[in-house]
Amino acid sequence: MNSIRNITENEWFNVISRIADKLGIRVSRLRLIYIYLAFATFGLAFIFYFMMLFAFWLKDCFIVRRKSVFDL
Repeated sequence: MNSIRNITENEWFNVISRIADKLGIRVSRLRLIYIYLAFATFGLAFIFYFMMLFAFWLKDCFIVRRKSVFDL
């Protein structure tokens, strides 16, 4: 059981520390950058969503569709 645990910890959970070792920077700095980038990309998705929502709202305000004969 310990061998499985050691293998998974070395292969799966040490990704950031292995990258930091390869790049020659501190692990804490790379983890902080990773967390900031994760929140930034998540935030960009919400910003893009609200921009599209605003664009559709503006389109609906200025472009008024006339009712057709079949909608009566």
